[in-house]
This record gives sequence, structure tokens and C-alpha cells, in this order.
Amino acid sequence: MDGFKKRLSESIQVRLSVALSLAILLVAALAGVFAFVSALGEAHEMQDETLRQVAVLFDRQQMTLHYPAAGKTAGDDEESRVIVQYLADSSKAIATTDDNVLPLPFPTTLADGLSTLNIAGEDFRALVRTTARGERIVVAQETGVRDKEARESALRSLLPFLILFPVLLLVVGDLVRKLFRPIATLSEEIDRRDKQALHPVDERHLPTEIRPFVVAINRLLARVAQSMETQRRFIADAAHELRSPMTALSLQAERLQATPMPTQAAERLLPLSRGIERSRKLIDQLLALAAAQSNAERPQTRVSVHEVYRRVLEDLLPLAERKNIDIGVESTEDVQLVINEMDLLILVKNLVDNAIRYTPCGGRVDLSVEAAQETVILQVKDSGPGITTDEQMRVFDPFYRSVGTEESGSGLGLSIVRAIAERTGARLHLGFANETAKSGLCVSVGLPRGSG
Repeated sequence: MDGFKKRLSESIQVRLSVALSLAILLVAALAGVFAFVSALGEAHEMQDETLRQVAVLFDRQQMTLHYPAAGKTAGDDEESRVIVQYLADSSKAIATTDDNVLPLPFPTTLADGLSTLNIAGEDFRALVRTTARGERIVVAQETGVRDKEARESALRSLLPFLILFPVLLLVVGDLVRKLFRPIATLSEEIDRRDKQALHPVDERHLPTEIRPFVVAINRLLARVAQSMETQRRFIADAAHELRSPMTALSLQAERLQATPMPTQAAERLLPLSRGIERSRKLIDQLLALAAAQSNAERPQTRVSVHEVYRRVLEDLLPLAERKNIDIGVESTEDVQLVINEMDLLILVKNLVDNAIRYTPCGGRVDLSVEAAQETVILQVKDSGPGITTDEQMRVFDPFYRSVGTEESGSGLGLSIVRAIAERTGARLHLGFANETAKSGLCVSVGLPRGSG
């Protein structure tokens, strides 16, 4: 009961359904009472008309009466019997409370017409009529029988209400659900959106009552998009402004290294040079992340995956050789797909760079590509420690780095990969390269073959 009260207070749909059901119930009850009373009155009128017809028939046919002996006559139906007797014979009635003994003691002073009176302990509806021969007859019927038949007839008139009421409740419930379906559809549409999809919700086909709410949502989305774009622009501008000074510092450090200096000074210069190089890489990664998160349209061309692999390996081969890592492409067949070439290059380069950095010396990094019906699957496997299941979603957060790692880096590589995947409609999946040993990282990227 408490759950229903909570739903009733929180759900407009439930409140509307309950309100309509109560309104239908009230109208049906009033209509049923009116129909019952009307049917009851009509049944009584028809019964009175029956008494008139019996009296008219008796008069026209000039019938004569012979009263049966005391007790019920064979075939007599007490439930529907109509009593006919001469009014003058009422004086011959036997003093008894049995209404089956005719004649009955009707008052001889009754006026012509209909009346209700008590005879022999029973209520009768009686019609007195003077025939063409001058005889006065009385046609009567027990009111208990009449009322019972009238009630049964009136209850039968309520049968359509009893059948239609639950059907109408079901129809109303179904109609309310259908009328609220646009809200559910709108909710599902917004819920399925990617977090980067901040375009306005289409309000043209929505009901007027929902449209102001959707307009407010669109305004909020516009403000959020503007805020995010301002944030991206700030990061990109700041990184761009820092690039030149860091490049100058890097050149000065290189020139300083070429200058003869004491051993102690050279040792102190080495961490400075490494710090400057890490800062340069961080700035480049910030620029790449800002570009990947940007909503600007990028030209798409038909790109060879193997050609992108070749360019990435040329750039990162020195890093792999320093750690004596066996790196190469496993698949022999090339695949073509339509995508922005720079997006694909940055995506693959960050995956391979991440694999090389976290693979121990003497390890292995393999690249492969496989074409499905409408999808191209790119895979980068390494023989490193892998990523635990608990961390697999967190590693895509900016600046997040696994606990215990000693590798230098900015923590932005996989964030850039996810941003490009979200914009191009790609699907990312992280798993173990060796499922049995739960080691090594296998990153699968499912790209649409026809478009980016």
C-alpha cells in the first residue's frame, strides 16, 4: 500500500489513470442507478399494462368466471399468476389468510382504476374495470412477484454496464500509457546519447505540454556545450602558448649539454632535460586531447590500415628498440576504411605507445587488423602486466595512471583514444592478451567500415 501511495504521489501517469478510473466509476455508478430506477419503473408500467390488457380481453371476449376449489390448481404458477374475479363476489370470500382461495375479499367500494392494497396478508396491485355488461371485475397480481420480476429486469439492464466498466478501465489505462509514450521515448533517446552528444533534442513531433520542458533542456545543453567548448579552447590555447617556451627550453638544454661542463653539473642537467621533455610531451598530449574532443568536422578519406601501422612503427621503433621489444604487424591482409587519417593515426599511435611503455624489456607488441561485414577490428596486444578488470574503465580518465607503475607518462593516451572513438563511432574493448594467465593487454577497436 505504501508503494502504491508513493507511485501515486510521484507519477503523473498513475494519478491520471486513477483519476480517470474514479471518474468513470462515479459516472458508471450514477448511470447505473439511473438505468436501474428507469428500468424498474418501466417494468412496473408494463406489468400495469398487462393487467389492463387482461381486463380488456376479458371484457371483449365476454368471459365468465368459475372459481377453483381451495388450494392450488394444477399448473398454476404462483410466481406469475394474475387473479381475475368479480368485485361483487368479494362478499362471498371465505375468511382466511390463504390468498390461494378465490374469491378474495377485495373491498366492493373500490373505484375503477389501479390501486395497491393488502388482501389476506399479501399486497396486491389491483385494476378495477366495469365491463360492457355492467359487471365490475378486478384483475390483481401480488406486488411481491411484480417487484421481483421488475428487479430482475432492471438488473439485466445493468449487465452492459458491468461488462463495459472493466473493459473501459483497461482501454483508459492503455490510452494513458500510449499518450505518455512520447515521454518514455524521449527519455530513452536522451539516455542513449553519448556524453559528448550535446546537440538539441528534436521538439517538432512532441506534444505541446512537453515542448517547454524540452526547450529548457535544449537551452541547458547549449550552455553545457558552450562551457565545454570554452574549456577545450582554454586547454588548447594554453598548451599552444606553452609549446613555444618549452621548445625554446628544450633547445637551450640541448645546447647546454653540448657545452663542456663538470661531471656534477652534467648529472644535474640530465633530470632537467628529462623534465623538459616530459613537459613537451604533456603539452602535445593536451593539444591532441583538445583536438580529439573538438566537434569540428574533419575530412574523411579512404585510409589503408597497414599504411597507418607502418607510419606508427617508424615513429615508435626507436622507443621499442631501446627496450628490445619485438614489435610488428601480425595480419597480412590490408583493410581500407573511410575515416579521417589523422584521427586513425593518433588513435593507433597512442595505443602502440602505451603498449611499448608498459611492456617489460624483451617483451612483445603485436598489431593486427580484421575485416568483418560492416566493421573493421583493430587490435594491439602486448606482453605487459595488463590492466585489472576493476581498472579497465578508469584508465580512460585523463591523468589516471595505474598504481605501482614506474613508467613516465602523462596519463592522457587512452583518454585521447576514447575521445576519438566516441567521435568516430568506434567501440573500445579492453581484455587480457593471455586470458589464462590474466596478463598482457589486448585493446580492440571496432570501427565502422563505411564511415568514421
